[in-house]
Amino acid sequence: MGQGLWRVARNQQLQHQGLSGQGYLTREHGRRTAANNVSNTSHRKQAPGGIDIYHLLKTRKSKEQEGFINLEMLPPELSFTILSYLNATDLCLASCVWQDLANDELLWQGLCKSTWGHCSIYNKNPPLGFSFRKLYMQLDEGSLTFNANPDEGVNYFMSKGILDDSPKEIAKFIFCTRTLNWKKLRIYLDERRDVLDDLVTLHNFRNQFLPNALREFFRHIHAPEERGEYLETLITKFSHRFCACNPDLMRELGLSPDAVYVLCYSLILLSIDLTSPHVKNKMSKREFIRNTRRAAQNISEDFVGHLYDNIYLIGHVAA
Repeated sequence: MGQGLWRVARNQQLQHQGLSGQGYLTREHGRRTAANNVSNTSHRKQAPGGIDIYHLLKTRKSKEQEGFINLEMLPPELSFTILSYLNATDLCLASCVWQDLANDELLWQGLCKSTWGHCSIYNKNPPLGFSFRKLYMQLDEGSLTFNANPDEGVNYFMSKGILDDSPKEIAKFIFCTRTLNWKKLRIYLDERRDVLDDLVTLHNFRNQFLPNALREFFRHIHAPEERGEYLETLITKFSHRFCACNPDLMRELGLSPDAVYVLCYSLILLSIDLTSPHVKNKMSKREFIRNTRRAAQNISEDFVGHLYDNIYLIGHVAA
């Protein structure tokens, strides 16, 4: 009872002094905020030239504005770093506000080369009035055209001076680009075997395990959906390239391009067998070793067993 009367008296005293519970908490929060501000101020970093980065980040055009800060008030290198994270669409929108910053050639050059790693025009003296922003729009337009009609897309790149009319240059462009539709690309390479030859030579399979090298190969040059002459051509070209990249290994294992060709076909058939839901009785490791060695007798049993383990654990070589 005495404690209850004491609390009532104490509350009346606090109300009389203007220090109610809510007011007390508000003042306490204010004191802590002020202390934090002092602490933050003591740890502020100074940019080159004595610029207070903390102050710049807190700057607003007006009291009502609470959006993104004005990039023009930041050091140029910091502004360009922020804008470098934007894609082309967002960078175009940013140019409506920060025209000089967002239209910088280095930003658009980075966007071009990160999407289209190789173009013939990169290695030439730029023509009068050249801009990487315009080049980006042309590359994007050409890629869309290629994905509708590969021949028209390549002709578009050549007409704009982006690509030279050379199988090697076209192969480098395809190898370093990920925006091309793989189905259209497969049709184009089937028709342009000269480009296909140069594209195969761009792969380096040195010291790679055979199934992993085959996966990398089919990531750039997609395998056809059905067996046929084109698939045989791809495997033949891969086998010769793999042997050329690993001459010491081929001598050690006693393998030839023909033997690698047989192994590649075996790996493709095994991949289908192990991953297809329509195959109920999966091929065992012993069966795979027996069937493969029957086709290529010089291959060791341990090596063929490692091939089976790789497909079983990692998956299809041409997925």
